[in-house]
Amino acid sequence: MRIAGAALNQIPFDWTHNLRTIQMAIEQAKAAGVELLCLPELCLTGYGCEDLFLSDWLPESALAHLQTIRSWTQGICVVVGLPVRLQGRTYNTAAVLRDGEILGFAAKQFLANDGVHYEPRFFHPWPAGETTTVQWEGEEWTLGDMIFEHQGVKFGFEICEDAWRPDDVRPAARLWGKVDLIVNPSASHFAMSKTDLRYQLVLQASRKFHCTYLYANLLGNEAGRIIYDGEILIARNGHLLQRNQLMSFKEVDLECVDVDFSTELPAAETIPALPTPDEYLELNQALSLALFDYLRKARSRGFVLSLSGGADSCMCAVAVAEMVRLGAAELGTAEFMRRSGCFTTTDIEEIADVQEAAPARRTLVAADGSPSAAPSGNLPQASTEAVSVKQREVNRRLTGRLLTCAYQGTVNSSDDTFNSAQELADDIGAGFHHWDINEEVSGYVGKIEHALGRELTWQTDDLALQNIQARVRAPAIWMLANIRNCLLMTTSNRSEASVGYCTMDGDTAGSISPIAGVDKFFVKQWLRWAETELNYKVLRLVNGLQPTAELRPLEDNQTDERDLMPYVLLNRIERLAFYDRLAPAQVLATLRHEDPAADPEQLKTYVKRFFSLWSRNQWKRERYAPAFHLDDYNVDPRSWLRFPILSGGYAQELAAL
Repeated sequence: MRIAGAALNQIPFDWTHNLRTIQMAIEQAKAAGVELLCLPELCLTGYGCEDLFLSDWLPESALAHLQTIRSWTQGICVVVGLPVRLQGRTYNTAAVLRDGEILGFAAKQFLANDGVHYEPRFFHPWPAGETTTVQWEGEEWTLGDMIFEHQGVKFGFEICEDAWRPDDVRPAARLWGKVDLIVNPSASHFAMSKTDLRYQLVLQASRKFHCTYLYANLLGNEAGRIIYDGEILIARNGHLLQRNQLMSFKEVDLECVDVDFSTELPAAETIPALPTPDEYLELNQALSLALFDYLRKARSRGFVLSLSGGADSCMCAVAVAEMVRLGAAELGTAEFMRRSGCFTTTDIEEIADVQEAAPARRTLVAADGSPSAAPSGNLPQASTEAVSVKQREVNRRLTGRLLTCAYQGTVNSSDDTFNSAQELADDIGAGFHHWDINEEVSGYVGKIEHALGRELTWQTDDLALQNIQARVRAPAIWMLANIRNCLLMTTSNRSEASVGYCTMDGDTAGSISPIAGVDKFFVKQWLRWAETELNYKVLRLVNGLQPTAELRPLEDNQTDERDLMPYVLLNRIERLAFYDRLAPAQVLATLRHEDPAADPEQLKTYVKRFFSLWSRNQWKRERYAPAFHLDDYNVDPRSWLRFPILSGGYAQELAAL
């Protein structure tokens, strides 16, 4: 039997879009001779519908729209994910359709309830071994724990989280020996290095349960924060049969393979490990796709960025340039422009006339056209041919239309950061403006001095004088974004969010915070990687600078790490505290154990500083612009980590140190 998985880039309850991609997948599968097709989890509604899953109308609409799909399934068996609501409870199901008929609904038995997932809020787990019925306009189908058969091949289901449970309780344990094929429609979020875990999960399951295993994930930035890599894996008895490239810019990514179920395939003795993941490459691809989807699904016309010349804003600027480069390389310039929704037909005809048809397989090349380092896992391979000079200029023109930058200097800004910002914008083709805000800062300072009847000084009013500079930058950059109908990018990283090292309504102002899910040390390392591996040579300027807010007088030589602590140590404390969930005393003991030579009093000072700053700044994290989940954890209270705004602030725990 020829079986296939298709990754779909969906939008929550956008019925027209979601039905169109489902139809495209079915048509592509039929054209390829596929006989059984698995589509991702909840692909009909989208996975990110949140509390709408608790309504009656959304599941009812999904069931009604499922009837439209029936006529498309003549000559093929198709798995479609959707919610079904019965007696006030919503279930996460996979409908099986064939030849215009609905054969039944398999229901998810285990719900994800950690990290970014809160499924028990929306869904009820289905009890193993039980079934019920679903009615719709006089028809009735079975729903529950089911086994299906197609062309003599018996198959059952694990739906995403079902497969991540222990081998003795997961559905596959009960399907063992009863089915030839296990189908897994998933909505498994992206995190760096996670694809290696899925690879092992699928191949180990196919070997342990002596079956063929078909896995298909969602694709793209569906609802705002969470990214899906679109992974498709097909394995048999521990042997990998098919694995796609991740992070496609396509709306439908289909992979198929022929499986001879009538012939025994000996189990693999070992499952080979994958190469060590290149997390810099993974993040580059994920961030590019996330920005592209956010741009077009928000119906925006591009991005505006307050480009300070520092590490964070430079990374955001490069991310937009990479979005253009990778998207145009895969889709072709014309299709990239059309899909973005930011260009007219005339624009496309004028700019895209140099672009030939998009390549059959994605390539990954450096910004100057030279091959990048060999990637890990199943990310796109590096191109062996340089991008033409003409295509590079096309990409610069596209970036110029999609990214507008502004450098907003004060008397405390340096020539180094201005040159870093201006040269980067020029290199990638972004629009660039610069102005100073000294007059605005002086105006506000003067008003408050008059109101208080005293002079404001750095000795008495340090934080207020720093904050007003950052805050005064917001109105003009917002105005520019409004005029251009663009998304304003804010540049905060995870390390700054943890300790509140930011100005609310200043450097945190924006529509989207692309890098808030990664730490500052990673940002610095990624920029060095981009300079050498992607050949953004202009990044040598920012990579030669110490991270600094440039809010105090230049003679103070302000740096972030002097204000806070070394970023490597900040990140380690953060991970121990909230990923490993250790108390302050346990964090301190771990740090001492890991580095016996470190000054114990200095470590204690840093631990106290971190937990104090963390607990007093939750209100800031609650107000951050939406951020992408990129690492194995983040500090966003609306996705991964919840914490009270008001608390005891670890007073007893820190005093005990």
